[in-house]
Amino acid sequence: MEELCMWCEETPVTETEDTVYWELPDGSRAIEIKEVPSRHCPSCSCTYQDHETIKGIENHLFIINTSILANTLSYKELMEQPKLLKKNYFDFT
Repeated sequence: MEELCMWCEETPVTETEDTVYWELPDGSRAIEIKEVPSRHCPSCSCTYQDHETIKGIENHLFIINTSILANTLSYKELMEQPKLLKKNYFDFT
């Protein structure tokens, strides 16, 4: 079954990669994350990340040392950062 756009609910979306800007959990700064797994809708031209990708980035930023992150890095580089905790203990979902 093809995945429909979460915004316009029209045409099937395609998998792509995109650059996003993310504020760190402590609010100290924002970083640029390149090559983030994304979805693109040809109907409404919206490019977005699915819930799992967003949750993965958010959780990972809570459990790594964000003070050593470069201002720009790839999604793969971000997700390969060593964890300081086993999981995000602030996620109550």
